[in-house]
Amino acid sequence: MAKEAIQQRIQELRDILNKFNYEYHVLDAPSVSDAEYDGYMQELILLEEENPELLTEDSPSIRVGGQILDVFEKVTHKSPMLSLGNAFNEGDLRDFDRKVRQGSNEENVRYVCELKIDGLAVSLHYEKGLFIQGATRGDGVTGEDITQNLKTIKAIPLRLTEEATLEARGEAYMPKRSFGKLNAEKEEKGEMLFANPRNAAAGSLRQLDPKIAAQRNLSFFVYGLTDLEGQTITAHSEALDFLEKLGFKTNPHRRVCNTIEEVIAYVEEWQAKRPELDYEIDGIVIKVDNVEVQQQLGTTAKSPRWAIAYKFPAEEVVTKLLDIELNVGRTGVVTPTAILEPVRVAGTIVRRASLHNEDLIREKDIHIGDYVVVKKAGDIIPEVVNVLSERRTGEEQEFRMPTHCPECESELVRLEGEVALRCLNPSCPAQIREGLIHFVSRDAMNIDGLGERVITQLFNEKLIHTVADIYTLTKEQLLALERFGEKSASNLIEAIQASKNNSLEKLLFGLGIRHVGAKAARTLAQQFETMENLRKATVAELTAVNEIGEKMAESAVTYFETEEVQDLLRQLEEYGINMTYKGIKPADTANIDSYFAGKTIVLTGKLEMMGRSEAKKKIEELGGKVAGSVSKSTDLLVAGEAAGSKLAQAQKHNVEIWDEERFVTELNK
Repeated sequence: MAKEAIQQRIQELRDILNKFNYEYHVLDAPSVSDAEYDGYMQELILLEEENPELLTEDSPSIRVGGQILDVFEKVTHKSPMLSLGNAFNEGDLRDFDRKVRQGSNEENVRYVCELKIDGLAVSLHYEKGLFIQGATRGDGVTGEDITQNLKTIKAIPLRLTEEATLEARGEAYMPKRSFGKLNAEKEEKGEMLFANPRNAAAGSLRQLDPKIAAQRNLSFFVYGLTDLEGQTITAHSEALDFLEKLGFKTNPHRRVCNTIEEVIAYVEEWQAKRPELDYEIDGIVIKVDNVEVQQQLGTTAKSPRWAIAYKFPAEEVVTKLLDIELNVGRTGVVTPTAILEPVRVAGTIVRRASLHNEDLIREKDIHIGDYVVVKKAGDIIPEVVNVLSERRTGEEQEFRMPTHCPECESELVRLEGEVALRCLNPSCPAQIREGLIHFVSRDAMNIDGLGERVITQLFNEKLIHTVADIYTLTKEQLLALERFGEKSASNLIEAIQASKNNSLEKLLFGLGIRHVGAKAARTLAQQFETMENLRKATVAELTAVNEIGEKMAESAVTYFETEEVQDLLRQLEEYGINMTYKGIKPADTANIDSYFAGKTIVLTGKLEMMGRSEAKKKIEELGGKVAGSVSKSTDLLVAGEAAGSKLAQAQKHNVEIWDEERFVTELNK
């Protein structure tokens, strides 16, 4: 085929694929099957590979993911990406309306209401219609360049229908169907699940390999036009219509409201209709429509005065409690768990909820067969709020805790001062299995691919009984098991070998010494430096360490005096597990070039971009200290979603306050 004909065919394929993308991902009206689409895409990719000089930055083939990045470059926003003030009830909305009318001297103000998509805010830059850069919000002033990952989202146009130069802002999100599929795949592999679609979207766009983002099937809604060359836009609703005309995906459920009464009606409508959507929303955004009035009202240091976010209350749903299951933890505590009729709560299907202990079951008068109200505490952890006793039929059964362990049948005891029942048999299979699961967990030895399902499989097959047995596993043993292939077996053996190099605190925490959590394990490792020094330490020497109390010290001494523990440690050392501390010592923090070095930081609210334990670990690696409460000595508060009393305390003490995106940006410097 002549070069001119090839170039013509490539352009023809691009036009066809752009049309299909627009129909499917923007109009939600596909005109071809997936197989037909894939056929055109494969033809285009083949022609571009054979003729690399004809590949362009706006080719639809770019969406499958480009080269792996080394790092995300920093981007300074042309104008700050401000956060929004919050409203939680009708009174807050009326107060917002009153302030807008007073500030603008307008008797009637028109508003645009939009669904508040629970995703990741991003900024998109176009020059003469070509998408050239996309960035995260970051701290509002500086974000990260995630252009290559954003190009994999088919709802984001790579070239506009007009040669416009502009900056648009919007929300990248993961549809519920994509989220369900992703978590099902992670569960199959025994990997940690994403807590919600927002976490999954943020995690996908912060991958250095764009191919991973491409596989996650994200989508995008544009919600604002902040910079447009050569044209004047007079209203927010006009800007959204214009962006739609350019090929962007706008939310079809937006509405122009002429009064605050219409706004309140819209809020109530979508609070009820929220479950019908294929994506998560956590509220409604209300904006003044008139751009001139927006400019008149201006902004505070943190948020515009012309917009507000109404936050929905925690979603509560009704379902049936089918049974109460008992679980024995690694410390022998027997915990009752509600088995529920599957129900969707705050974006995920909930089948189980912890009931904590017998006292709580009695207090809430919970019976097997009851209809119960369920919510997610902090939109994460499922809990039973209360019982709908008026719906009882008489067939419900009262629940009583057993007198003997459901796993080993040893007698259960309630220790003085505790509400929990406990199995004291050290040979209880459940405690051994849970101890193994704890040992390989992220905060402990962090062995990727060795999740709860795989540990249970290995334990049931009698391949492991102690944590030392993990280091005797062979590839041949794994290949003989169900669901293990050549690659997964090799990857797991590599991950087990890599864990041998962990710093001492990871091993200490993984051993599961009673009362010694992750923070205490790090403190002990920093202070004593080697397992041998720690093993020989007395109660007096341990309690001399800041933050190590007498109960913890006595527990550690008793643990290390046990003959079985000494044998276990000798085995681990023989297998090559590191027994020394590799991290930063408190005395070294002055030499660390980091904002966090020597500072006391408090974390509060729901962190979306990384887990609380991961954030804590990174702060400590950079020489900082994480405290549990705010005081005059606190240097910084990192406030996630739904920050509560700690935020108020920080404001009272004039403590510096960051949101999560600014925190993550500083961590990555």
